[in-house]
Amino acid sequence: MTRKAPFEEVDILVAGGGVAGLAATALFATERFRTICVDASPPPPTDARQQGADLRTTAFLQPSIETLKRAGAWAGVAEQAADLRIMRLIDAGGPEPVARETADFDSSEVQNAPFGANAPNTAIRQALMNRIAELTSAELRAPAGVTRLTARDDGVIVALADGAMVRAKLVIGADGRDSAIRRMSGVEAKRWGYGQKGLVFAVRHPRPHQGVSTEIHRTGGPFTLVPMPDDGDGPRSSVVWMTPGPRALRLMELDETAFAEEATAASLGVLGPLTLASRRAVWPIISQIAERLDAPRVALIAEAAHVVPPIGAQGLNMSLKDIDTLATLCVEARAKGDDIGAPALLARYHRARWPDTAAHVAGIDALNRAAMAENQSLRDLRRAGLKTIHDVK
Repeated sequence: MTRKAPFEEVDILVAGGGVAGLAATALFATERFRTICVDASPPPPTDARQQGADLRTTAFLQPSIETLKRAGAWAGVAEQAADLRIMRLIDAGGPEPVARETADFDSSEVQNAPFGANAPNTAIRQALMNRIAELTSAELRAPAGVTRLTARDDGVIVALADGAMVRAKLVIGADGRDSAIRRMSGVEAKRWGYGQKGLVFAVRHPRPHQGVSTEIHRTGGPFTLVPMPDDGDGPRSSVVWMTPGPRALRLMELDETAFAEEATAASLGVLGPLTLASRRAVWPIISQIAERLDAPRVALIAEAAHVVPPIGAQGLNMSLKDIDTLATLCVEARAKGDDIGAPALLARYHRARWPDTAAHVAGIDALNRAAMAENQSLRDLRRAGLKTIHDVK
């Protein structure tokens, strides 16, 4: 009789089955690390029809696209993505809701490719899950959350909610802003709010977006229109509308027609009258940063490491930079015969990512506070800053 091994042996265990966790799993497995991804919840449906026509999207900047190509997943996303060719900032902070300053940043002026591309979250998840399914060195297991981890000199023992015990060389915490992996590792995080909520939805509009992502600043937070591909029924954009919490809740109570009228007014009518093309969702807006990105046998990535308001498409793009940096360090270590979970390697990861992460969190915090400004003098100062950026670009 063959005795069952006490542990499943893997190189890397990724905790968290969101987009960042799936991307990490695909990339590390593509780099020939035996990788298992576990999540406490069952995988959500990837068909938008099963999600109540959820057309929320994510904008990927070019470095993130390169990371997804490295993971072998971008081809499945690209066919459903819309190019982002121009980033347009509009200041409408005067007494009347009209544009006072407009700054266009054209990708053709700095590179031979668009700034990036915007794709439905359903397409992103499906492409990553398809890639993981075709990789013999990858496995996705859910529901199977982490209940305990014990770091040792030669590896980390992970207990899962389904009763399995896994021994890995490295655990990657990609389990969100309330990360259990971060808590189990004894890493603290600083969190603060703004009294804002973000409304997320998709719209149709009569005017084509022409690959222009438009961010409109008045008060309370930006209203951002991001291009989506035309599905044959006319132009579409996804919207992130950041506004004070009480107003967000009032807007969510409106019927679709009244809500679309409010959204059109907030958009200054730049694409014509807007009509809803998806359900609406609302999220609290916070910032957060972990005090460290490493712990014994643990690396923190994505929202387990940092959370920022949805300004400038930074959130998931920062996360993919985490993943790419960590993967590169692990590949280099393996080539030298070094331990991919060694303290020295994880300390290098922290040093490589934390200063840039802290700078991004602080910068986006400042931009959000400026976007929220109600005081007319502060709004005028924001306008002057926007004009300066436009004049020197």
